[in-house]
Amino acid sequence: MNDHPYTTLPQREPTIRVAAMPANANYTGDIFGGWLMGQVDIAGSIPALHRAKGRVATVAVNSFVFKQPIFVGDLVSFYTRIVKVGTTSITVEVEVFAQRDPVKPMCVKVTEATLTYVAVGDDRKPRVVPPEE
Repeated sequence: MNDHPYTTLPQREPTIRVAAMPANANYTGDIFGGWLMGQVDIAGSIPALHRAKGRVATVAVNSFVFKQPIFVGDLVSFYTRIVKVGTTSITVEVEVFAQRDPVKPMCVKVTEATLTYVAVGDDRKPRVVPPEE
């Protein structure tokens, strides 16, 4: 995927898609980075918990790059893929795109991040990630 700000969405289903709302913005209309980080964590946890076949906990944000701002009204799509599976951990890459301006539609890559989750049992202690089926 190129880093040019005007791009198209990946040709696969997003893990989550959400509209950026006024409650998520500062007084100038830019979406808070903390809101975006929370959404990235939610999106990344979804493939991790499916792969772990159960509960996971975020153990690291390995990288997080804000490339472009997100504005109120943007439709924000989060695309994920598992990049590594360890004994108890799963590392997930998240790419985030904003679709904006229905009059002159454009799509902008706004964020990319890599997070690591650990599989945990009912006791909330690390457990082995089961083999892929």
